[in-house]
Order: sequence, then C-alpha cells, then structure tokens
Amino acid sequence: MQAQVENTGALEKSLDIAVALDKLEADVEQRLKRLARTVKMQGFRPGKVPLKVVAQQYGPQVRQEALGDAVQRAFAEAVTEQKLRVAGYPRIEPKEGSGEGSMAFSAVFEVYPEVVVGDLAAATIERPSVTVGDAEVDKTIEVLRKQRVRYEPADRAAAEGDQVEIDFRGTLNGEEFQGGQGKGARLVLGEGRWLKDFETAVAGMKAGESKSFDMTFPEDYHAKELAGKQVTFEVALNKVSAAVLPEVDADFAKSLGVDSGDLATMREEIKANLEREVKKRIQARVKEQAMEKLIEVTQFELPKALLEMETRSLMQRALQDLQARGVQMDASSFLRPELFEDQATRRVKLGLIMAELIAKHELSAKPEQVKSMVDEHAQSFEKPEEVVKWIYSKPEHLDEIQTLVMEDNVVTWVLERAKVADKSMAFDELMGNA
Repeated sequence: MQAQVENTGALEKSLDIAVALDKLEADVEQRLKRLARTVKMQGFRPGKVPLKVVAQQYGPQVRQEALGDAVQRAFAEAVTEQKLRVAGYPRIEPKEGSGEGSMAFSAVFEVYPEVVVGDLAAATIERPSVTVGDAEVDKTIEVLRKQRVRYEPADRAAAEGDQVEIDFRGTLNGEEFQGGQGKGARLVLGEGRWLKDFETAVAGMKAGESKSFDMTFPEDYHAKELAGKQVTFEVALNKVSAAVLPEVDADFAKSLGVDSGDLATMREEIKANLEREVKKRIQARVKEQAMEKLIEVTQFELPKALLEMETRSLMQRALQDLQARGVQMDASSFLRPELFEDQATRRVKLGLIMAELIAKHELSAKPEQVKSMVDEHAQSFEKPEEVVKWIYSKPEHLDEIQTLVMEDNVVTWVLERAKVADKSMAFDELMGNA
C-alpha cells in the first residue's frame, strides 16, 4: 500500500490510498475459507460446502468487507506514519487513475488544530466573598417551615398566603376556551403560579361567594390565541384555608434529620449545609469566568467534523430530555442544528483547550484529589460512607468525579496566572434570591 497526503484547507487534508489487488484477493480467499468451515447451506453438511459455492453466494459481500478493511488499514498506517491526529471520520471515495495491480482511493479528513493558550496576565476574575451568619440561617429555617406548611379552614375573606379552592369558567367572546375551566382547583394566593390579575380578583372573596370579572391576558402569554385578549371569568369560591407553619421546636428539628431534636445542633447543621452550598456556588462562578477567559485569549480553527458531532449530540440530548418530560410531538420541526451551534462551538473549543492544558501541564486527576472530592460530596448525604462506596462501585460515576477534578485543576492553573479580585456579595444574590 502507498499513501500521499495533501493540504486542502486550514485543517483539512486529502490522502490518496492505493490498495494492492494481489493482497486484497489473498485476504478475500482466506475469509471465504474461514467462512466455508462454519456456513450452513441447504444440501450440504456444515463445514462441507465447496469453496466455489461459498464464493458464488458470499463472494461480493466478503470482497467488499475485505476492501473496506484494507482501506481503513492503509488510512490508519498513513496517519500514524505522518503523526496526524484525525478529527472525526474520513470521507473515503474511489479515485480514478489506479495504477496496474492496485485500486486507488482518496480520503478527505480534518486534523486537530495546534492549540496555544493565550496570555492570561491581563485577565481579571471576580471571586465572590459571602458570609453565612445567623440571618442566613434564620431565612433558611423560614424556607424550610414554608416547605412543611399545612392549611386549615378559615371562616373569612381570602388573603395573600391563603389556599383557596375554586370552580371557574372562562370565555372569550362568549365561547369557552381551552384550559379556561376547572372544578375544585386549588391555588395559593401570592405564589404567582396563576396570573396576577386572576389572583387579585379572587382575593377578598369568602367561601360560598361567586363573582364575574373581565381580565386581559399578557401580550407575551404562551397560548398565542389568548395573548393580549380580554376574557371573562366566572369564579365560585368553595373554601378558604389559612397557612399554618410548624413551630421551630424539637419535632421540627427531628423532621430535618436531627435525631436529638436539639435546636442548636439543627442550626449548626443548617449553617454547615449553607456553607457547603456557598462554596459550591462560588467555585461555579469562578470556574465559569476562568473558562470564558481561556476562550477569549486562545484563538484557533475548529474542526468542522467535531462541531457537527457535538451539535448532533446536543440535539439528541435535547430530544431525550423532551421525551422524558412527556413531549410526544415531532421535535425535528423545531430542534434545528443552528439552535445548538453556539453551544457546540463553545464546548468543542473549551474541550480542546482543556485537553492541551491537562496534557502539557500534567493536570490530570490524582487519586488523593478524587478521594477528597468524593468525601466532600458525600458529606451532604445522611450516610456519607454509603455514598462513597456507591461512587467507587460505579466506574461512570468515578469518571464524572475525575472530570470535575481535572476541571478544578485547570481553574487553579488559570487563577495562578490571572488577576483575582475578591468581591463582597450578599448571600441572596449568590443564591439567586435577590
């Protein structure tokens, strides 16, 4: 076999391959002989089918397989010999002008780019600084109380925070519209799960009362046939229930997993959990900035093959996510490749940059780093030791941890070269509650 490589683009190359026919035919004959020992054909005992009959029946298929393998071997030998790192899969086509005793093919493919990470000296990364104190613990306790709320009947007008049970009927131009009717529907006033104008109209009603009111849907309402339209609702209120939050006592502490029921212990555990969450969110923000800075300072051509593969992968994940959520419609009508191009570009570029840094600066995950992250992750569970065993028993889960450790190593490498500015931030802002 002979091969010749030509540059046809920034990353694209063309490789001419010649496959010797005598070697190909010898391979075909050997394959047919092996097949004859096991093939079953009517009128012959197993292993006794004449080679000529096997060749007539399976010859074309076997020859095609042998030719495909020969071309792949030639391609692999050529790229290995010339130390080419192939990105994606080659496009192989027959080539005219084969020499005597050979068959010629051309393989068009892309190679990985040379990645030279840019200078990070001028880059600035803001690292949030957040304090977890008694006020943050108190707020969290209130959230936990609301998560355990119960509702008791109240003989008064409905107010914000109450749960009401209603029957309702909505009409547009005198006709009922889809989703505009309900019996025994429950909503908590002020939660914002229903349209604000609807909740405002229901507030102040008492059990047994009915009312009719007009309401205009927002211009950006998800149901286009109702967006910006005025409708009429008829509402009958069946029941008003007031929210009752649990007392912060021993029973409450036990419901949070504090077996002793001690409130001081409960607050310590809540604070520890908040500090772990704060640390995690700070690390996430710093990591996001570090990755963006790497992308900004490092410029190189991206292989189209890798972009196409990543785009297809993102589309497939999006489709699976929709199916998991029960969406049965044909997603191909709106899941178009261009919707994922920017995300695919970022992921491919960042992946190549990180691979270069990890290899060049020995940033692979060390066993002690993996163990430390596994232990830290397990601490947020009730039985950490069982979580640790579970992670180490699942290679795919351990792979995820190793990937996270390598990402952290890359972030550390960036922080050692960029400017880091600590920025005071409110707890609610970091947690996304502001």
